[in-house]
Amino acid sequence: MQTDARWVVTYVNPAWQKRTGHPPGGTLGESLLTFVHPEDQGTLRSGMPVFRLRLANDEHRWVRLQLQAQTDAAGRLLSRQGVLIEVAEATEQVLVEVRQRFLRLLETIDGVVWEAERGVGNTFLSPQVERLFGYTVEEWRADPNFWRSHVHPDDFPAALAIDEAAYNATRSYAYEMNYRLFAKSGEVIWVRDLCRAIVEEGRPNRMIGLMIDVSRMKHTELRLVQSESRYELATRGSNDGIWEWDLQTGAWHVSRRFHEILGLDDTHDPHGGGWQLLEPFIDPEDRGRVQAAYRRHLAGGNANFSVDFRARHPSGRLLWVNWRGAAQFANGIPVRMGGSLTDLAERSSSYDALTNLPGRPLFRDRLEHAIAMQAEAASRTDAARTESGTAAFAVLLLDLDDFKTVNDTLGHHVGDQLLQQVARRLESCVRSGDLVARMSGDEFNVLLESVDLATATARAESIAAALAAPYRLGAHTVTLGASIGVVGSWTGLATADEYLRAADSAMYRAKSRRSGVCVFSG
Repeated sequence: MQTDARWVVTYVNPAWQKRTGHPPGGTLGESLLTFVHPEDQGTLRSGMPVFRLRLANDEHRWVRLQLQAQTDAAGRLLSRQGVLIEVAEATEQVLVEVRQRFLRLLETIDGVVWEAERGVGNTFLSPQVERLFGYTVEEWRADPNFWRSHVHPDDFPAALAIDEAAYNATRSYAYEMNYRLFAKSGEVIWVRDLCRAIVEEGRPNRMIGLMIDVSRMKHTELRLVQSESRYELATRGSNDGIWEWDLQTGAWHVSRRFHEILGLDDTHDPHGGGWQLLEPFIDPEDRGRVQAAYRRHLAGGNANFSVDFRARHPSGRLLWVNWRGAAQFANGIPVRMGGSLTDLAERSSSYDALTNLPGRPLFRDRLEHAIAMQAEAASRTDAARTESGTAAFAVLLLDLDDFKTVNDTLGHHVGDQLLQQVARRLESCVRSGDLVARMSGDEFNVLLESVDLATATARAESIAAALAAPYRLGAHTVTLGASIGVVGSWTGLATADEYLRAADSAMYRAKSRRSGVCVFSG
């Protein structure tokens, strides 16, 4: 069989159906982990080749799958290939290898691994028992009733009932116990015992398990419950959508407000699918930019990420939202992310309520992304290709001529109507992937992407002509022009502030010359 880098099955031969009962058609495209017993998924990921495989009849069978990784020249994982073998048919050498790996694993586990049979007591006990409880392996194993005699009296009846049920079980199953145990020092230690009853024909039932000291967790449990209660209250009171994304499983936990903002179906929690959960809601023009923002963060480029984008609500309504968060890393690998989702229409600092246009923060975010993409393209190719390629962009800054006169003579309410009509004309002059923003007062910015100098200049001239047409404002007709400054990525500026200052300089030059459009030349 073969999987891709994300464990999705890409090939199985006909023997797969013969061995497992699963048809190849229902297997290809599915994650291999969905066919693995939940308790064995983590060890399979970490390289342990022996695990329980779910058959078509929902039974599990022990198998061995030694996967070989295929990588590209940069060392990135492309796929995995291997042969699936039933453990019953494996050679003795295979079992020896698994046993050796198991013993090495025991040395790293912070808990006591044990095996027991009725009337015999513990047939196996890992050395950690002395460090955690103070008893030597020999002391513990010398008495078949050692464990029962050291369980706290208040917990003994429930623990004994669970223990007896396992000894008398008619099928194998996993179970868990939580109880207090007396250490050799007399200290009471809270234990979580993760166990499995093994039922095999012709031999007494046996149990295997892992005892973990959870005293610290138990002592802080009350504080945790109180903390969770406070968090739940804060989440309900916040107007932001709260989210957590498990990067290993793809599961999303999101708050009710998150559902409300995106119009997401809230009948499932957690949601699955990883990036595929959010992607359909993002406007196609913004998807690449949003994905690049969080991937730069995961690659270590930023301490966190924040990106604004257009979202499509199921009702058909288009809204601007801000998605931000930060990742948690384990051994340098991102394992999960969390953060918030904000409807920018409710945050005047990022969204202009009068014109329904993005404000300064959102425009700067898009501009900084365009600068980063242009710099990345420049590092891969020559300057001429960068100037004419998809990474090239231009910034337009425009200021309405004599707008103050409109406000002073006709009133601010008429001035507001004028700004709204200007906003709609600007939107009609650009492509869906470009961005129009109101910066302040009668000042607007436009970000044109994938344009060269000639195209940017022509677009600015077209905007100037559109804005010069008369405006009908109730009983009044107003005609005024706009001064537009243009600066492009071909100038080689490095920061958003530099581009905005250059566009501002060109705009004032256009205003002083009454030329309509002026291109920044350094």
